[in-house]
Amino acid sequence: MNQITGTLINYYFHCKTQCWLHANRINLEDNSEDVRIGKVLHELAEEKSKKGEVSIDNIKIDKITKDYLVEVKKSDSDTKAVKWQVLLYLYKLKLKGVVKKGKIEFIEKSRQSKKVHYIELDKGNEKELLEVLADIESLINLPKPPKPKFEKHCKKCAYYEYCFI
Repeated sequence: MNQITGTLINYYFHCKTQCWLHANRINLEDNSEDVRIGKVLHELAEEKSKKGEVSIDNIKIDKITKDYLVEVKKSDSDTKAVKWQVLLYLYKLKLKGVVKKGKIEFIEKSRQSKKVHYIELDKGNEKELLEVLADIESLINLPKPPKPKFEKHCKKCAYYEYCFI
């Protein structure tokens, strides 16, 4: 479980093939415009905040306030994946004796609107998180990636050419 990052848990919910490829160090994201946009948004959010990105073990948290662990995303296109990413971060903090609530800020491309979702690590989703982490471990230890399933979001993925061309 120690090797599982927020990115991996996000990819697990987004695409199992992408999760396996990233975990096994097949990285095609340096060529992705969407990934670059996400990194710029993170940098801008960090500049605005006195408390910038926080690294704990192998995770990077966008911001921690008195009450919240804050994750910033450029869109709300995959809220389930982000939810589990934040739950992983809350769990890792809990293991260190720090209890926070989660806050997810979606900054839409127009930058004029911001959606905010709140989440807490309760016993139910902590139990489910541990099951997800075990599933991810099994997935990334497979000898080869699972076959990709084509979905509408695939065309924007950094791994599109690898999977389908």
